[in-house]
Amino acid sequence: MITRKDFSQQKVWRALLKHSLSVLLVLLSCTGIMAQNPIICDRYTPDPAPYVHGDTLYLFVDHDEDVTQNGYFTMKDWLLYSTVDMVNWTYRGTPLTSATFSSWAKQDNDCWASQCIERNGKWYWYVTATIKGEAYPGIGVAVADHPAGPYVDPIKRPLVKGWFKIDPSVFIDDDGQAYLFYGNNMLWYAKLSNSMTSLTSNEIEVNTKSESAFGPFKGYNDDGTPKTNFEEASWIYKRGNKYHLEYAAGGVPEHWAYSTADNITGPWTYQGKMMGEAENSFTIHGGSVEYKGHHYLFYHNGKLPDGGGYKRATCIEEYTPNEDGTSPFIQATTNGVAPLQHVNPYVRQEGETINQCYGVRCEGDYNGCYTTNIKSGNYIKVRGVDFGETGAQSFTARLRVDSKGTFLVRIDSRERTAIGRISAEQTNGEWQDFTCDLSTPITGVHDVFFTISGRGNPQMDFDCWQFSEVPTAVKEVSKEEKAEMNNDIYDVSGRKVQNGSKGIKIIDGKKYIGGVR
Repeated sequence: MITRKDFSQQKVWRALLKHSLSVLLVLLSCTGIMAQNPIICDRYTPDPAPYVHGDTLYLFVDHDEDVTQNGYFTMKDWLLYSTVDMVNWTYRGTPLTSATFSSWAKQDNDCWASQCIERNGKWYWYVTATIKGEAYPGIGVAVADHPAGPYVDPIKRPLVKGWFKIDPSVFIDDDGQAYLFYGNNMLWYAKLSNSMTSLTSNEIEVNTKSESAFGPFKGYNDDGTPKTNFEEASWIYKRGNKYHLEYAAGGVPEHWAYSTADNITGPWTYQGKMMGEAENSFTIHGGSVEYKGHHYLFYHNGKLPDGGGYKRATCIEEYTPNEDGTSPFIQATTNGVAPLQHVNPYVRQEGETINQCYGVRCEGDYNGCYTTNIKSGNYIKVRGVDFGETGAQSFTARLRVDSKGTFLVRIDSRERTAIGRISAEQTNGEWQDFTCDLSTPITGVHDVFFTISGRGNPQMDFDCWQFSEVPTAVKEVSKEEKAEMNNDIYDVSGRKVQNGSKGIKIIDGKKYIGGVR
């Protein structure tokens, strides 16, 4: 990310002019439901920093505001999302704002690129912000016991400060030594202490001015852009025995490139482009990560509606490393990636777990999140829900209803006839569970869409949802009843159809197989 106005705004305007002809086409292309990129649709989410922890991939992102002020980046906080399937993303709150660093950082804006890492049960979130009373930035760190917070600033000062010292990337090597990389146009690194909150070495400049490192460097072009291949947004990781350093390259507009080394301290050998310029954005920022045996490149573009160079959104592509461990050139797509697993509808799922959406907004913090602004014309899509062979027959949603409306459940398309309808009355500011039977049992794998309708302007908040394999009139059979029935299966007329069952129910006094999982 470019943060210094006196250096970058002329470059920005040139890049905007170059991309201006594509804006209309971009906006028109964003209306298709089948598109999976960008992956977060309720906010602008630039500078993605993925981190794998156990079975979960956490996505730490910056936040471009809906309204750009003074024709420049307008960024007031940092956000967190997570996934277990790579296509449905759960909002985990806004764990950091400029107020977290109130002892040293400029307030209400300039919340720049960041990266978070876990060590010994603590989470360390390194961020860039402008220092109070100064025009240059600093890199600070916040610490928490959980990725969603709450976070505190333990040292009340920046770890690093100075011109062009932005975009932190943190890496823990095999020997346990942690490193912090950072920089714009120039690149530095320093060793971190075991506490992850102080430096134990002087900063060292990485050679970005040699053909054996990042590419040729011969000063600046006539328009003021640097000729060095390295621009900003360093991203460090290790694959096999090679260290990989990815970064935004080539001046503005940026593309994504990488170099490799046998040691974390270099020397680095330039390997080439990984991705071209981001659509409708003069910056590109992200990084690669391996998750559940798959390799993904995260990056941002400006392809959300009303998006652009100051309103950027996270995207993902999957790729296969070359046989020698190097990275291929990756083509940006609108299709994105395939799901790694399906959603289980028979356990609680969060309303803020979303594949695609329109008009809604996720809110909340580490105490609990939810989706708001559920009203006519808006929708939520959850991708790849597996209803199994028995099928779902009823649906429950926890709602907070401002004005009476009908909560609708559809499959495969938001234009299809609803299979579930909940008539939701006002709840006086309280959360309430509403349940309905489905018009027909649903089996197999489907995308699920949630919308509402009603007279006037009905509006609701949406906390969570769950399907059931039995109608609302069905009750659980007691352990005694199950033993007496010897787990035989009966149909709704009481006729025995099969020995053994997954779970037996009673409907209107008659034995029935409910297919409990």
